[in-house]
Amino acid sequence: MLRSMYSGISGMKNFQTKLDVIGNNIANVNTFGYKKGRVTFQDLMSQTVSGASRATNDRGGQNAKQVGLGTSLATIDSIQTQGSLQTTARDLDVAISGDGFFVVKTGNNTMYTRSGNFYLDSNGSLVTAQGNLVQGYPVNAQGVVNRSGATNIKVDTNATMAPQETTRATYNGNLKASAEEGTTVEAQTKVKDSLGKDVSLNIKMTKSGTNNQWDVEITCPTPGVDLEKGMTTTFVFNNEGKLVDSTPFEISLKNNTGANLNQDIKLDFSKITQFDSSSSANTDTVDGNAEGYLESFNIGSSGEVNGVFSNGEVRVLSQLAVATFSNPGGLMKAGGNLFQASNNSGLPNTGVPGEGRGMLQAGALEMSNVDLSEEFTEMITAQRGFQANTRIITTSDEILQELVNLKR
Repeated sequence: MLRSMYSGISGMKNFQTKLDVIGNNIANVNTFGYKKGRVTFQDLMSQTVSGASRATNDRGGQNAKQVGLGTSLATIDSIQTQGSLQTTARDLDVAISGDGFFVVKTGNNTMYTRSGNFYLDSNGSLVTAQGNLVQGYPVNAQGVVNRSGATNIKVDTNATMAPQETTRATYNGNLKASAEEGTTVEAQTKVKDSLGKDVSLNIKMTKSGTNNQWDVEITCPTPGVDLEKGMTTTFVFNNEGKLVDSTPFEISLKNNTGANLNQDIKLDFSKITQFDSSSSANTDTVDGNAEGYLESFNIGSSGEVNGVFSNGEVRVLSQLAVATFSNPGGLMKAGGNLFQASNNSGLPNTGVPGEGRGMLQAGALEMSNVDLSEEFTEMITAQRGFQANTRIITTSDEILQELVNLKR
């Protein structure tokens, strides 16, 4: 039988596979996080008719004579290029901009996905559309991420935040350098006691007779709360308008309203300056908070799940985990927008976004990286290649028919 016929058969089989991959790409053109496939071919073994000969003094060398025996499938690649990001404005939609995969649990198996359309189930667990549990790192009460091991992300929609008393307040603004003696500037601050109640502090700054010096008087007009330490201090500025001593000033409150009896607060005045501009000393930041209830949550660019509470506080509830691989093209597709590690993908390098991994974009999803114009062009190429291989078989059949007809 003619070798060309078998070459044509091998070509037809491989172009059928290429059309299968192209068809799957086109079918998943709108699948979130889908990575397109690509087929490459290689030639089969070649039959050597005669080997190569080296040159001599009398004649030149000759190349080998070989006849190819067709084609075979070389690879079916998973192209891991970035897909375009589509804005959805949904809080639980997250896209990875860069390298990496979300980590999810399917039973006892760890899987990976680029599809970030997440949901909350009845237990408050963050899950994929198929119910796979999204993995992340827990956060303690102080907001510190525990990276010792990823676990299921849970959001307690009934979470409350206990009140915390104020321990530090900072101030900013300016005291006019050319102000006359006796000029006063006042600032008012609301701090929290251990029950979350407001306690008022009045800070009165008066220009003294000495240049670059202001006398400070601190009072507490809140009934039942007395100022026991830190009633007065002095601001001394250098020739550049900055405080000579920027150490936080400590005051002590005695609370007789049912909260903690003693409360120490550090007042940081280091941002107050004395330039020759208008006076405007203000409260900058105050820690502590009243009781709060979880109202909403969102996902930040570093994967942190931020809870927004009714008292205005924002706390990190957990942090999404992202995994990268030394050879992401070696991951195996497992269906349901999932990938699983293989012997050639390398071990997962799991951590938080942004540390050699892609950043997250909340309210967006990654589209498929399929380019329809490219796929249709490849489809035409595959179709013509298939037709050309059928022509090989047809021509080989005609030659065989001529051979059969030699004897009549």
